[in-house]
Amino acid sequence: MENSSEDTDTHDGILNRHQVEQNPKKLTWRTWLIGRPLPTAAAPEQTIIKLVGLAVFGADALSSIAYAPQETLVILAAAGSQAFGYAFPISLVITVLLAVVTISYQQTIHAYPSGGGAYTVVKENLGVTAALIAGAALLMDYILLAAVAISSGVAQIVSAVPALYPYRVALAVGVLTLIAIANLRGVKESGNVFAAPTYFFLSMIVLTVAVGFIRYFSGTLGMVIDPPQMESLHTEPLTLFLLLRAFSNGTTALTGVECISNGVRSFKEPRSHNAAVTMVWMSTILGVLFVGIVYLLGVIGAVPSESETVISQLARTAFGGRGLLYLGTILATTIILVLATNTAFAGFPSLSAIIAEDGFMPRQLAYRGSRLVFSRGIVTLAVIAALLIVIFNASVTALVPLWAVGVFLSFTLSQAGMFRHWWRAGIHKDQKLLEQGNKGWRWKLVINGFGAFCTAVVTLIFAVTKFTDGAWIIVLLLPTVVFSFFAVHRHYQSLARDLSLDHFGEPPPYIRHRVIVPVAGIHRGTLEALQYARSLSDDITAVHILLDPEQREIVENKWRSWGKGVRLVIIDSPYRTFLEPFLGYVDELCKVTQPNERLTIVVPQFNAKRWWHNILHTQTAFWLRFALLSKKGIVITEVPYQVH
Repeated sequence: MENSSEDTDTHDGILNRHQVEQNPKKLTWRTWLIGRPLPTAAAPEQTIIKLVGLAVFGADALSSIAYAPQETLVILAAAGSQAFGYAFPISLVITVLLAVVTISYQQTIHAYPSGGGAYTVVKENLGVTAALIAGAALLMDYILLAAVAISSGVAQIVSAVPALYPYRVALAVGVLTLIAIANLRGVKESGNVFAAPTYFFLSMIVLTVAVGFIRYFSGTLGMVIDPPQMESLHTEPLTLFLLLRAFSNGTTALTGVECISNGVRSFKEPRSHNAAVTMVWMSTILGVLFVGIVYLLGVIGAVPSESETVISQLARTAFGGRGLLYLGTILATTIILVLATNTAFAGFPSLSAIIAEDGFMPRQLAYRGSRLVFSRGIVTLAVIAALLIVIFNASVTALVPLWAVGVFLSFTLSQAGMFRHWWRAGIHKDQKLLEQGNKGWRWKLVINGFGAFCTAVVTLIFAVTKFTDGAWIIVLLLPTVVFSFFAVHRHYQSLARDLSLDHFGEPPPYIRHRVIVPVAGIHRGTLEALQYARSLSDDITAVHILLDPEQREIVENKWRSWGKGVRLVIIDSPYRTFLEPFLGYVDELCKVTQPNERLTIVVPQFNAKRWWHNILHTQTAFWLRFALLSKKGIVITEVPYQVH
């Protein structure tokens, strides 16, 4: 009974220690940075309400108010300021397209309440290849969203403080890092933090537009004072092609509309209803503000420029200078552009996790971190977006042409998938779909079919008009990413076949076990490794690489005293290297090793008391493991030792 009690106490002690590790009371740098670990059971508590959902998933679409009007005017500037009058009609067409896409995605939310967006819809209805194309397009969209939104936010800061212009790249990377850290803390926590700034932006931008229209109708608005110099890389006549290019730039206002359909699972129950209502809120706000801002920009004569954004020009004209309200608008716009990156950080990790679960991306991306978020996906997105910011010098105009091709391609595939979904439910009388209550399928078929047609036309326009401006990179990169998906999938399938136990039978027993102990010097660590090697086999060989011929006799004498009868092989190294002669010895052994033999290399590994002490040692065990890891039939075992 005493033993039983003692075992119970020990078991409880292990449990208690495990609980302490899971919920550490001591505040480490990691818990301070991203928060304490959350249990898996807490996942349902991490869902969000509609108001928070608008901040998490709607910031991307809402933030486009800050750059879509400017990017439209940038293209029209090539034909001179007289072409700016076409911006408002273009904005109306874009708003109609926004309504079509929103109505189409409403069907997606209700038909696929589990989320997944375009990837899930296309996979189920159009096949794996089409789904991977949509997935690749969306992943690139999220990466470019992060780069564009951060760069645009920094552009707002530079507009208010021109002295910061030379430091815009460093500012952009720094802000991106902060957003990544915030998202590592969890969806619910980051959403609660970002909700207030999102509504601050909406309040300020609505106030700016309202004041602008009040002053316009009262005749006191006037023109923008001291506008920046209009920037245009070249001049060209006003043609249909130029108008289509301006339209394609303006359609960046639609980016992010699909994000809510990707994150339906993040909403509280009833998920589909809450997600659909949030999407209607977002699209209505976006459409009204986009049209209003473009109209006012034409009234005040705003000029697109890298040195001052058109939002800055509108705010200082509406508020009569760079006063408190102007600074509030710039601050709010900067915040929403930064928060738009949060949408990418919500979408990219979730989508990459779904693709990884299907075996087309590294499986590590499908694992949740300590805060119940896909931490590896967040870090991956941050690193790639930071590289783009550095490469393109944080220029929104340079990044935008790379962007919306993938967005509208995913729109098109998603709506085509939904078209086939309703076709199967109605025309083919798919019993499973009919049981899910897909009523009114004819109207839904028309809606998604029209949505697919519209977005396909826009995709074609964007690909053609922006091809030479950088869209060719995406056109070439997209199939490359899809091919990489298939390469990853083939690897996992091949590995599964190699590891399968089907028709495997019984593995042959190992009759002989050879153990090799590399000996750099004869000391306590060597003796610990030797003692461990004795527990594995009686066939032990110690190998010493002799760098100095004069040390041979010293090594042999010392081994006779401490080697305990284990045979010692001394190999001369005329070029004073350890690794190459030892690997050569191992290769010779492998040539004569029989199928029923196992070769184990027991390596003494010194563990330093301080991390920086490792710099003072050669780390032989590490390099030996690195060199031998790919060799078949060899086991590498490290025996750690530390001098106290």
